[in-house]
Amino acid sequence: MSLLDDATVLCWTGGGLTPAPESEPVGGLLVADSWLVVDGAVRAADAHWARFGASCGAWDVETAAFRRAVTDALPVTGRWFPRVELTVARALRLLVRPAPAPAAGALRVTVARPGDPRACPRRKGPDLDMLIALRAQSGADELLLCGVDGRLREGALSSLLWWENAVLWTTPAEHTLPGVTRALIVGLARQRGVDVRVRSALPAQLAGCEVWLTSALHGIRVVGKWLAPAQPAGRAERAPEWQAALEAMR
Repeated sequence: MSLLDDATVLCWTGGGLTPAPESEPVGGLLVADSWLVVDGAVRAADAHWARFGASCGAWDVETAAFRRAVTDALPVTGRWFPRVELTVARALRLLVRPAPAPAAGALRVTVARPGDPRACPRRKGPDLDMLIALRAQSGADELLLCGVDGRLREGALSSLLWWENAVLWTTPAEHTLPGVTRALIVGLARQRGVDVRVRSALPAQLAGCEVWLTSALHGIRVVGKWLAPAQPAGRAERAPEWQAALEAMR
């Protein structure tokens, strides 16, 4: 019988993974990372672990042996969406979760009120539960965050990119999570000779543009309806081909 037959939450002991006691409090998160596993294959696994390890390093927590144990513990068949965590108690944990079905259709989005609610926009984990709750409260598929000036930063759980003619735009790094999927797309664009530029745009400046929200789980999803502000969405002209290129990286 494997560990995964008994538990979906596994704790790192320093020498292996063991099922978390049912009475163990989860506690807050210092760091978290997650990715899609399809029949054992992961897109940009090294990049996810590098991001997670760099953040854990701020608390002098090593992750190399933990990574090997996680890799051995994950199923090699099926679709999974595991999450690795460093808790406020300095404990490393693995959540083994089935992946949701592949997303279908374009996204309905709304823009949050001005003022970024995150405490740690450059580190995934501390704001995660809050962002999930805010997105649910919005009534949209994704909530776009913005600064006090109303300029867009990224989605609650996604990175923001958009096309203006033949130029691919994304938002500045200082207020955004270092998104792994976004980095893959930017790298692919540069390989293809696409002009990639960075700026903080107002929502109205994206009206009629092909707008992408990207994540490890879904890859590229296109904004198909702006709930607020109400404005036209652009056609998904490039997304299918670029999504296929992402899938080929796994």
